[in-house]
Amino acid sequence: MIKGHGDDAYSYQGIRSDFSSNICMPAHRHKALMAHLASHPELIGHYPEPEAWTLEALLAERHGIDPQCVIVTNGATDAIYLIAQTFRLKPVIPAPTFSEYADACACFKEEEERSMAWLCNPNNPDGKVYDEQFVKRMTDEHHLLVLDHSYEHYTDSHLLTPRQGCQSGRIIQIHSFTKTYAVPGLRLGYITAHESLTQAMRRFMRPWSVSALAIEAGKFLLTHDELQCRPDLAEAQRLRQQLLATGIEVAPTQTNFMLCRTEGHTASSLKAYLAAAHGILIRDASNFQGLTPQHFRIAAQTPAENDALVAAIRQYKKERNQ
Repeated sequence: MIKGHGDDAYSYQGIRSDFSSNICMPAHRHKALMAHLASHPELIGHYPEPEAWTLEALLAERHGIDPQCVIVTNGATDAIYLIAQTFRLKPVIPAPTFSEYADACACFKEEEERSMAWLCNPNNPDGKVYDEQFVKRMTDEHHLLVLDHSYEHYTDSHLLTPRQGCQSGRIIQIHSFTKTYAVPGLRLGYITAHESLTQAMRRFMRPWSVSALAIEAGKFLLTHDELQCRPDLAEAQRLRQQLLATGIEVAPTQTNFMLCRTEGHTASSLKAYLAAAHGILIRDASNFQGLTPQHFRIAAQTPAENDALVAAIRQYKKERNQ
């Protein structure tokens, strides 16, 4: 398991602005969801469904697919490990990307030479979106293609729908309540794929892996689309331009988060300075495969917070160059 994911504010004191997590935090701060769960205290006194069938049925209805094509998991990361354990194919993983794909595949010995490609779409950490032609080519070139669509609601770019994916016997899609509704503490995700693939994965599922509270939360959230997180992509582009003007390299992005690179200093030193001097937290991205000690990732926040970040980086550069 990699150490150094984002959202590590617990390691610091006085953090006021957290740019380290890609999750778009909603303004409502979960009040409606918390009130709903508080009205069902009986849930914690009983075992949950061995498999989250009721939630799977609702997800299937939403996407216009058969319930057998849906598997609810204990977060998207649980889905990643379930896929790796089930198929045990030679992994093909473009870098840089989310580290858990490689970590999951390393846990289970390959049993076949056929390949399984993993694409995070939009990609973490750079916000790149793979187009339909690239997805089709990867589908044709590999026995299986895993599309991690955890950030599917964080872009305006077109992505393969669950219904389209389920029509293929070679595509597995991962979805995340964590990102869609900003509920990382619930640990709730799901897989959509052709029934032949989900049937294979169900052989390795653990009973009661999704809590009763998470299942109830998922059912509630699916009936409240107004609670979905929709990042301000225009503000993210404004922040990117502001950072470029400071001399920071920033990769093009189609989401709310972006991959940056500083010259002459390390991301870890910049992170320590911002946290201590300004109460701002960024993600040191040097532990992504293929990146350097100078790389860091940020996710756009409010305009005022974004301006404060840019000003703090300018101050950092000024102090280091004196």
